[in-house]
Amino acid sequence: MEEGCNFVYSRMASKFSIGLLIILAIVLLMVRVLYVIYRCGKPLPKGASQSFTTLIVLGSGGHTAEMLSLLSVLRKDRFTPRFYIAAATDNMSLQKARSFEDSLAEKPAVKEASSQFMQIYRSREVGQSYVTSVWTTIVAILHALWLMIRIRPQVILCNGPGTCIPLCVIAFLFKVLGIRWSSIFYVESVARVKKLSLSGLLLYKLRIADQFFVQWPQLHKKYPRAHYVGCLM
Repeated sequence: MEEGCNFVYSRMASKFSIGLLIILAIVLLMVRVLYVIYRCGKPLPKGASQSFTTLIVLGSGGHTAEMLSLLSVLRKDRFTPRFYIAAATDNMSLQKARSFEDSLAEKPAVKEASSQFMQIYRSREVGQSYVTSVWTTIVAILHALWLMIRIRPQVILCNGPGTCIPLCVIAFLFKVLGIRWSSIFYVESVARVKKLSLSGLLLYKLRIADQFFVQWPQLHKKYPRAHYVGCLM
């Protein structure tokens, strides 16, 4: 009888210890997430690298044109090497990015920098059924994970295409896990005057972006954590 009671108490103590460890792990994870959110947007420490490996997310529907316009006014020597990523079905955006890099190479004042052009699977194509999109979403997430591990960017620039979501989410998880700190800069499209795009809304609400910029004062009033910079186009 006494041995049976000891066995029961031992099992209860074991379950209690496991439960306590799980609770402790959850608390530590929440603390780490809050710390990452607090650190997001803070200036880089003194002695930081003079150049940053930069991931640039392109997209159809005007996103690429806006992104290249933004890149044209940035210091190219600070954001190098540059990795351009577009959806697997978006060849036009990568062609424009190559033309942009070729134009930079022709300028004597700009030092030659390495640039690479990559494609990423879409989570869901236009008109695709929701049933089959479950599989394609899993594939897209795994592909995005592989790209992030390969590139290990220090800076991510994006302005609305849906392909930026898995990349930014993975970058945030890398911060939480202490794998890599990538500063995410999101610039909402100039076409968004009164409300954010779905991509922008997710990054804003989840506090994933380190810096969030809008180009219209109406959006700044509605989303006060965003920075109003005027029209960049």
